[in-house]
Amino acid sequence: MTTIRSKAFGDVEVDERQIIDFPDGLIGFQKFTRWAILDAQQKPYFYLQSLDLPELAFIMVDPFLFRPDYSVDVSDELSAALGLTSPNDALIMALVTVPAGGSPITANLMGPVVICKAKRLGAQVPQADARWKTKHDIMAELAASKA
Repeated sequence: MTTIRSKAFGDVEVDERQIIDFPDGLIGFQKFTRWAILDAQQKPYFYLQSLDLPELAFIMVDPFLFRPDYSVDVSDELSAALGLTSPNDALIMALVTVPAGGSPITANLMGPVVICKAKRLGAQVPQADARWKTKHDIMAELAASKA
């Protein structure tokens, strides 16, 4: 177990398996390469907490929960760099935006986070598919997927 510092939770004990290295960081946050995945109190969300800056964390969600048709294109080169040998090796997550003022909570399906579960290596992988936008209304799409 390792203790990390989080602005939202203070000091938190995490298992080494929760720590993910992003060699290239995240888009706009390239200098931050070490992160931990933490459970959020509100399911089905998770936090992606920077180990380098306690004030930096993102909310994530499994995009397949509200978009069963979601697909991610990962290049062969990136797959090899992350250690992915099959789709089952990958954990795919979408970064979430919770706007002030009661606007809909959205997920970024244009820039998913792809993590190799075995090697604990991750990357944010921009998608060229026109179906995927940076702001998908999670609740509206969840309702539509169940209709």
